Amino acid sequence: MYAPFIARLNPALRELSPYSVEGGQEAAVKLNQNESPFDLPASLKEAILSEFATEAWNRYPDILPFKGMKAYADFLGIPESHVMMSNGSNEMLYTIFLATLSKGQKVLIPEPSFSLYHKLAVLLQADIVEVPMHEDLSFDTQAIIRQANEHDVPFIVLSTPNNPTSRSLSLEEVEAILQGTRAIVLVDEAYIEFSREESAVPLLDRYPNLIVLRTMSKALALAGMRIGFALAQPALMQEIAKPKIPFTSSRLAEITLRHVLENYHLVDEAVSFILRERARITKALARNDNIHLFESDTNFLIIRVPEAEALFRTLMQQGILVRNVSGYPLMQNCLRFNIGLEQENDLLLANIRETLS
Repeated sequence: MYAPFIARLNPALRELSPYSVEGGQEAAVKLNQNESPFDLPASLKEAILSEFATEAWNRYPDILPFKGMKAYADFLGIPESHVMMSNGSNEMLYTIFLATLSKGQKVLIPEPSFSLYHKLAVLLQADIVEVPMHEDLSFDTQAIIRQANEHDVPFIVLSTPNNPTSRSLSLEEVEAILQGTRAIVLVDEAYIEFSREESAVPLLDRYPNLIVLRTMSKALALAGMRIGFALAQPALMQEIAKPKIPFTSSRLAEITLRHVLENYHLVDEAVSFILRERARITKALARNDNIHLFESDTNFLIIRVPEAEALFRTLMQQGILVRNVSGYPLMQNCLRFNIGLEQENDLLLANIRETLS
């Protein structure tokens, strides 16, 4: 009935599917979306909601969330002019891609990487230059530089630490790409708090072609609050701001951000726990000959098993949600799961051990 009208839509939609997470949202143990296992304390939530209750709900928030941007700039020790806040880092990705790409322009994306990069490039009808990871899922830095120059790529996207591979570029490698190409380089640092490598933020003053992307969804445990940031020099930031949708960040998000930054010891404690558990789980999994465990620099782990789909289904039947990432290049028969609470991790390990024994 609607076929004639569907034919009038963006033809790029024919290559895409809606975002979905197999297994749903509810489970006894939910380890499939790289979330923090820790919610904010009730007392902190009460303080945030009490302050938000005094806001005028009938009025628009600021065009851009300037108070939130100042709070995060002060936290990082960088100028406010270098910071833009968004409704989650995904909204900022849409904004950045709109500002940098159009039909026929090239974007370099290491593969495998976060699926939204590919989706946005396809929607904008850009040409994607894919650079495969090494077999161990680490970045091929020299190939990135070589391919960027051979194809005269104007835009490079680097997820480091990378989702879904859990590997990072070193700061020296990021700088080599900035120096060795003529591209605008987006460094997505969604998982930087869990990384052994340094952030690219100190490079902002030296490289006007650098954009650093941050999210509050992972280490700061604010996935439900939708807070993200782009960091760049003012000249580039002014251009990125042009396609930015106004009023997308609520005052509640700004208030929440400030309170969490003022209580950052909670984040430090959560990250320390996750890193300890990551080490413990890694040690336990390494003892199983049926598992190939990839090195992780994030709050999640990647394992390769003989039959990933079978293990995925078995775990789901036991109320444990993980992510089957076998569809990504180089990741056949791989599962991904984030670090949960200690008892959740124990249950996961016990079920993996029993299934693969």
